Amino acid sequence: MMELSDFLFKADKLAVAVNRIYYGMYYAVTALALRYNFGTSKHAQLLGWFNKEFVAKGLVAKELGKSLRNAFQNRTKGDYDAYVTFEKEEVKQMYEDLKEFVGAIENMLLK
Repeated sequence: MMELSDFLFKADKLAVAVNRIYYGMYYAVTALALRYNFGTSKHAQLLGWFNKEFVAKGLVAKELGKSLRNAFQNRTKGDYDAYVTFEKEEVKQMYEDLKEFVGAIENMLLK
């Protein structure tokens, strides 16, 4: 997902890049949920579980929870609101957040 997000960002397909950035984070949390035998088909439930079990308990940095929430909100705006545009710098920061987020989740999964 990171390579695709990077490609879309460089091609100035910012709304689509935002979508893929969120899904990169989402799939990372899904992998974590599978490891802990948590299942749901709802994005909000998965994010709530992650916040309750990992962010609130201090197992991951609060910034990671904020990055995930920001990505979810921006993906929702980009997918469902009319005439949404994203600034290149904003999407660049989201991409950096994605890399940090996925790296943190990968480290948790490897423990």
